[in-house]
Amino acid sequence: MKLFGTKDIKIFIEKLLLTKRNELADKLVIDIPAGSGYSAKILKDIGANVKPYDMLPDFFKVEDLECEYADLSKTLPIESGMADFILCQEGIEHLSDQIFMLKEFNRILKKNGKLLLTTPNNSKLRSKLSYFLSESEYFQKMMPPNELDSIWFSNEKISNEIYYGHIFLIGIQKLRIVSRISGFKIRKIYHFRINHTSLFLFLLCYPFILAVNILGYLKAMKNKNDVPNNVKKKVYSELLKLSIDPRILLDGHLIVEFEKENELNELGSVFYSKYKDFNVET
Repeated sequence: MKLFGTKDIKIFIEKLLLTKRNELADKLVIDIPAGSGYSAKILKDIGANVKPYDMLPDFFKVEDLECEYADLSKTLPIESGMADFILCQEGIEHLSDQIFMLKEFNRILKKNGKLLLTTPNNSKLRSKLSYFLSESEYFQKMMPPNELDSIWFSNEKISNEIYYGHIFLIGIQKLRIVSRISGFKIRKIYHFRINHTSLFLFLLCYPFILAVNILGYLKAMKNKNDVPNNVKKKVYSELLKLSIDPRILLDGHLIVEFEKENELNELGSVFYSKYKDFNVET
């Protein structure tokens, strides 16, 4: 992680994609939302068979590549089990039904396919303070989400769709669970740049964060006696590590690589049910 330097996430993703040159060469990569095509061009240059999609394909500006229309809130116009890799930059925070999007990604990915997702980090300490003070993304700089500032694009001459702003920001714990129940597991978290306000808050608050989360873990381990200890420890330990990881608390972005672990039709048998039968007698 860097303390200073560019805040432009696409520069970091460019460098990351270049390190994946051998992994992605000749693989089918879905770039959605593709935006202007900055990352799609990089993928093309490193030898990937890249297919860009966006809700506003007219904004795409890369020669020799065609960007097709797709809306992440709806069924994607992509065949099931088709893709090896999906790149989704700065998309999930604009969607109300984030599970639907992830399930669509699961559908179009091959088994063990990868998803690289980036989003503003709602787990950084500045974001936690901003929500505490005003439920806004940036205290003092921005009002809470509202109909004046949070509709980023609405033009019936171009599209009937409305493109929302950062109404649905997501932190690492919520991102983890919505991905798990969509058939994904976290493979790796990449770290970009330290948020300076979060660093100041970290120096003040980290002992309390550490204590509260460790106590929560110990209490959780005493509960759910119907679940084997090794299963509880695996899940709750992962949650604890994410909650107290200084890099997550400090980073301005979440950059997470997921792996498709389960098909959608397998998920019902994967998880433990908190309520077995809802007291229904048969």
